[in-house]
Amino acid sequence: MLARFALALGALSLSGALVAAQGAKPTDPQIAHIAYTAGQLDIEAANQALTISKNKDVRAFAEEMVRDHAAVNKQALDLCKKLGVTPEDNDTSKSLTKGAVAKRAELGKLSGVEFDKAYVANEAAYHKTVNSVLQTTLIPSSTNGELKALLQTGLKLFQGHQQHAEHVVTLVK
Repeated sequence: MLARFALALGALSLSGALVAAQGAKPTDPQIAHIAYTAGQLDIEAANQALTISKNKDVRAFAEEMVRDHAAVNKQALDLCKKLGVTPEDNDTSKSLTKGAVAKRAELGKLSGVEFDKAYVANEAAYHKTVNSVLQTTLIPSSTNGELKALLQTGLKLFQGHQQHAEHVVTLVK
């Protein structure tokens, strides 16, 4: 019960951070930073899961997160370099980072099945929120066609991550 409450709070703080992106229309350099930060934070969460979890399904999911988010982040950095754009730190990316640090600290106090359940439930909620913000704010706000296309490709991949996380939630007992 406590783990579910903590998860709900974590999802709310993530939602709040990403909703900040919906306030004023973010610029392409801000969008690039938000997207990169969200991916990097998911890599860090997955690395924590790989350190703590012994569950094969949770570990396979975490390995997928590292592989896929690292690939998308590399594409984003390569695109920024090609376009001569420097990703711009902003309140949304700072808030995301702050929330993720707190969530990793919270998860770090758990072990075994308790950790596994909390990690995959958080991942399902995280991807649901990120996907929503990509669809409703970041993609529509992007003015560069190549950045928009990369975000759309990422959205399709991350929707698959959400489905995978939701499936793993059902497997962890």
